[in-house]
Amino acid sequence: MKTYDIEIQRLKSARHHKGLIELGVEVLVQPRPAREEGGVISCLSLEVDDARTLMLLLKQQIAELDKLQPRSRRSGRC
Repeated sequence: MKTYDIEIQRLKSARHHKGLIELGVEVLVQPRPAREEGGVISCLSLEVDDARTLMLLLKQQIAELDKLQPRSRRSGRC
């Protein structure tokens, strides 16, 4: 399995479509050298301001998806 360092350059958009949240981003993707110390991990890095923006966008998109759910499924109970 290949691993990568993924640096988010800019968040452009967020939307939901058919149960998926799609993020439009500009990213820099570079192969990460394999390490012998265990698990295979790709790394996503972004600046604090971008992380805050990402969290706000995700909260907005999840709130919109919750509005589409029937009332009986919004409570989180199964």
